[in-house]
Amino acid sequence: MFDGYDSCSEDTSSSSSSEESEEEAAPLPSSLPIIKNNGQVYTYPDGKSGMATCEMCGMVGVRDAFYSKTKRFCSVSCSRSYSSNSKKASILARLQGKPPTKKAKVLQKQPLVAKLAAYAQYQATLQNQAKTKSAAVSTEGFNWGNYINSNSFIAAPVTCFKHAPMGTCWGDISENVRVEVPNTDCSLPTKVFWIAGIVKLAGYNALLRYEGFENDSGLDFWCSICGSDIHPVGWCAASGKPLVPPRTIQHKYTNWKAFLVKRLTGAKTLPPDFSQKVSESMQYPFKPCMRVEVVDKRHLCRTRVAVVESVIGGRLRLVYEESEDRTDDFWCHMHSPLIHHIGWSRSIGHRFKRSDITKKQDGHFDTPPHLFAKVKEVDQSGEWFKEGMKLEAIDPLNLSTICVATIRKVLADGFLMIGIDGSEAADGSDWFCYHATSPSIFPVGFCEINMIELTPPRGYTKLPFKWFDYLRETGSIAAPVKLFNKDVPNHGFRVGMKLEAVDLMEPRLICVATVTRIIHRLLRIHFDGWEEEYDQWVDCESPDLYPVGWCQLTGYQLQPPASQSSRESQSGSSKQKKKTKSQQYKGHKKMTTLQLKEELIDGEDYSFLQGASDQESNGSANFYIKQEP
Repeated sequence: MFDGYDSCSEDTSSSSSSEESEEEAAPLPSSLPIIKNNGQVYTYPDGKSGMATCEMCGMVGVRDAFYSKTKRFCSVSCSRSYSSNSKKASILARLQGKPPTKKAKVLQKQPLVAKLAAYAQYQATLQNQAKTKSAAVSTEGFNWGNYINSNSFIAAPVTCFKHAPMGTCWGDISENVRVEVPNTDCSLPTKVFWIAGIVKLAGYNALLRYEGFENDSGLDFWCSICGSDIHPVGWCAASGKPLVPPRTIQHKYTNWKAFLVKRLTGAKTLPPDFSQKVSESMQYPFKPCMRVEVVDKRHLCRTRVAVVESVIGGRLRLVYEESEDRTDDFWCHMHSPLIHHIGWSRSIGHRFKRSDITKKQDGHFDTPPHLFAKVKEVDQSGEWFKEGMKLEAIDPLNLSTICVATIRKVLADGFLMIGIDGSEAADGSDWFCYHATSPSIFPVGFCEINMIELTPPRGYTKLPFKWFDYLRETGSIAAPVKLFNKDVPNHGFRVGMKLEAVDLMEPRLICVATVTRIIHRLLRIHFDGWEEEYDQWVDCESPDLYPVGWCQLTGYQLQPPASQSSRESQSGSSKQKKKTKSQQYKGHKKMTTLQLKEELIDGEDYSFLQGASDQESNGSANFYIKQEP
């Protein structure tokens, strides 16, 4: 048993023969520290080494880590307790003028009896926990570790999700980083630890292997790196926690400290303040009772006042203010473009449903404007979007499609009201608001160039759809290419990566998902177990995407991949609302840049529209740079 990696050097000066002073652990360096060889292997004059048994509590551990000169006790507390009980028994005997009685000897050994009783209770607790865990697994029926391992999947790294906990400070945590974790291969009554290395990373989750197992994966286990039981190497030394090698490999080495010194010197571990950073990154400024303006889920053209009911991992459950039974709710992330400060709608000219409630309810207060996501400032004084201009846009009511669309109204601060051609209500109640810099709107020809299916206006019969013909028939013009968002961040996503994603058609649900296509910054998200018609186009920086393990970290419920039976039972009603694939036109072959240039707008260069390969993680910036003639 160890009290930490470098706490094993013995201080030979002692106040008594039965107890010693503890060493203080040296502070770990910042960032991702390199483990250093700070101690020397202690050698006994008589050559004794290996395992030892504590004379106080009976715990078995590595002899090198035991206390007292004779290595009789597993910890300072046991050493002091033994000494204290011995003194009590001796004083009692001297006062009575007799040698220690049998009762005194029993009194002296009482702590051992108590320890044995505690051990029996500990074993019973372990059995109950195992039963509970087994029941939980059979109830939930999904485990990310098993899912990743059995299919050789890869997961998107935490650094892809800047809005998620640790997204901006994950650092270079990778395979072979060492940590201190609870030793589950141990029959001791107290919680002990051992060192493990990261074998594989999947989001927040890591596949760990105890040191000493070499290539043996028999006891490998998955856990969250952000969990409360994961610590940097050296934590046990600083906290006085015992390091005990797993029982399966206890026989492999007689000097475990020498083994650890050799194995860990030069290896990387977590920063010493890692757990503090995790805690800080999970503090959210939005609080219950805050009032916001949010899109009306029944009429996308307007906003309503809602109140924050709860906050989970930065996701907000908003209850519309007029909901008396508090069941009329809406889920979104605190950085969602769908929520705004009170007064936002009036300031930009957006439709707003006034509440019947004449005054704020007790305890409710307006959310400070600075807490909301900021949009990029735009200059509307020069060439700008105009009503009637055509473009392509993701349909917010069917996120698997990109449709022919029209700008219906130009609002202030760069916001636009957009309608889907062929399916608009006469009163404009199904218009929706996108900012001019939104990654959900595209110039005419984007889908054609990138071989994405473009959904033509409902009822349009001249198929295959051609933009040039449609613009001429409707007497419309295409929105200028240069007005659209040209930024392509180095997001790090790859085709095939696993993640956890919000089903935006039912935003309270977060599901197991896969990235299936990448076009510049646009990701095609597939929900595992469901048909492709339920896929959704999502921006790479969307706050509705999360790393593997996010639900476990925040306590949110994860929806596992759908089975065949659940798909058939759950999709019946929703399928009626969706367009079938036979009703959707799959665009013809990609046109050349020259053809588009001639057919659409004279002098406009569409070379930026050509997307990167689906195997690439991001579009190069020059895809969006307008080429000089």
